[in-house]
Amino acid sequence: MMVTLGVDAHKRTHTIVAADEAGAQLDAITVAATTAGHLKAVRWAGQFDDRRWALEDCRHLSRRLEAELLGAGEMVVRVPPKMMAGVRRLARTRGKSDPIDALAVARAAIREPDLPVARLEGPAREVRLSVDYREGLVRERTGLQNRLRWRLHELDPTLDPPTGSLDRHVILGGLIEALEAHTGLVAQLARREITRIRDLTTEINQFTADIAVRVAEISPSLLEIPGCGPLSAAKLVGEAADITRFHSRDAYAMWAGVAPIPVWSGNTERFRLNRGGNRQTNAALHRIAITQMRIHPDARRLITKHLTAGKTKKEALRVLKRRLADVVYRTMINDTKQLSQTAPARAA
Repeated sequence: MMVTLGVDAHKRTHTIVAADEAGAQLDAITVAATTAGHLKAVRWAGQFDDRRWALEDCRHLSRRLEAELLGAGEMVVRVPPKMMAGVRRLARTRGKSDPIDALAVARAAIREPDLPVARLEGPAREVRLSVDYREGLVRERTGLQNRLRWRLHELDPTLDPPTGSLDRHVILGGLIEALEAHTGLVAQLARREITRIRDLTTEINQFTADIAVRVAEISPSLLEIPGCGPLSAAKLVGEAADITRFHSRDAYAMWAGVAPIPVWSGNTERFRLNRGGNRQTNAALHRIAITQMRIHPDARRLITKHLTAGKTKKEALRVLKRRLADVVYRTMINDTKQLSQTAPARAA
């Protein structure tokens, strides 16, 4: 009997519930979120000969546990948070607690037998960390730019830079010169914010260039897909965390949330948006699809074909995203194989 060990991970503790193939709880334990606690959990799990671990896919909370489980030779699958939440709503047990959540994770893994198996992350994790850090810098810069606009409006309503121009050094330099005519705390704060925006822009540009180099090394063919720039490619690589953990293109599409869900009955065949899956990957595919609708002839023909058949623009876009998921999966698989073949040659 396969036993699934569902984990509800937190910063200080991890609660683990063992469930049989029917989803019934067999045992439970709570351990510290430390190496010693993880070792205790592995020893406790040793009572089940045929087992697998199911971790809610919250990387910052579960990554260290996942890495140590994989290092100990355990089998680990990742459960999307939306899937776990859906299972918990259908459970007969009311309320919310760590054991209830851990059991929901286990039941979600039992219900979905084709979840991707976790792998030890290498270069893909470095790409993800770089992308996450860059996005944090962009959010910080956006907040500063919004505050700067209000300060400029307070000082002089005519100081109204064009939309999207507050990351250009020429515009920022001009604002510094214009602020020389103003005194007081508001003008001082505005000058400080401009200096910080300049520094952030320089750092963002440096990380963007570094990310492009990393992606070109890991999956260069992704950059050849029309509409897929370095940042979208980096998002796809970083979120996938080793494309070989998906056993098929259909499994990847379901994980990415681009496999439409049937909602039809009788003579009307309809599909609705899949709101599950990895939303970051889904957003990257959406950006590529939107770009291809504008510049790529094949994508435009596909959209026109489905619009002519009576589908809405949103439904046609979902079809394109589903096709793109297949292309991305195939491309990343081929790049991974190519990289694995060239690695021994470089080492020699």
